[in-house]
Amino acid sequence: MNQCFAPTSLYLTFETEGQGRFTQEEVQQIVERDPTGSVVTLNLPSKSVIISNHQVYCDWWYVWCLTYFMRVHRDVFIVLKKSLKWVPILGPGMQMYRFIFLARSWASDQAQLAKKLSKLGKKAEEEDKPFAFMLFPEGTLVSKDTRPISKKYADKLGIPDLDNVLLPRATGLHYSLRSLAPRISGLKLLDITIIYPGVPPRGYGQSYYTLRSIFCDRVPPPMVHMHLRLFDVARDVPIGNISNSNTSAIVNGTWNPTPDIPESERVNFDRWLRELWTSKDQYITRFLEGDAQVVKQKSVEIPLELRDTVEVAGAYCFFAPAIATYIWAMLTKALF
Repeated sequence: MNQCFAPTSLYLTFETEGQGRFTQEEVQQIVERDPTGSVVTLNLPSKSVIISNHQVYCDWWYVWCLTYFMRVHRDVFIVLKKSLKWVPILGPGMQMYRFIFLARSWASDQAQLAKKLSKLGKKAEEEDKPFAFMLFPEGTLVSKDTRPISKKYADKLGIPDLDNVLLPRATGLHYSLRSLAPRISGLKLLDITIIYPGVPPRGYGQSYYTLRSIFCDRVPPPMVHMHLRLFDVARDVPIGNISNSNTSAIVNGTWNPTPDIPESERVNFDRWLRELWTSKDQYITRFLEGDAQVVKQKSVEIPLELRDTVEVAGAYCFFAPAIATYIWAMLTKALF
């Protein structure tokens, strides 16, 4: 898709000072190039939960492109809001690829998420295959409509609101990590800060780049900047005591609710995630304002192109459900 209709490149930088940092040796080991110097593989963990800030509707697409170079793109499970399930063309493709659609209401989402996580965790535990679970803790895009909601939430907590991102909601992520960590040994948390150059500080990315403008009008962002941090879930992330976690939330088709997370552990994780998001917000501001230390940080450029032309047919299988639905609708209309 990008290669044909919306060419752009990922520019990756790696945290080297704060939490989730990489050493220079680790960065060198992660980036694998072919004899021409092109990046062909990113040796990041094959089993991880991936989180990111949410600027535009195609954020998930660009993160999925990143997993292509991580070589885990066939085993990605992406959590998106339920309304995207019915987006023309992309919606049927997302359903085919087992995306997880939630209503952004914990009361209604908990049972469905528990069922999905139980199955995914069991499969990852029994099969030695890559596993990537992607979600956006903000739950929605930064926009003129969602900014007041974030401000209201900040006022409720008695803390300052953020400038470039929304305050994250920790419940879904916390629940997911506690559900998956007992199942998947060595589970990692990959945190991505996405920045689209040209979007001003406190600006709204969706006002500049939409699915239509990128793929139909063929006006993609000139580059997609991704700043990476990596955490060992068991060692670095305060998910709390999981010794009593119920790893079999679904038994004989029935959901068995896991015990409530102790309040102290919930508060501790909430605080940790907000601090991570505050650091993310500060990084975005420094980048957009041209802070020399951030802008001059060595980056890895990855043009969004397939490694081999043979993979083209496989890539377009994403649209097979949409094409089949369209053909069936046309036949039905013609015959009846």
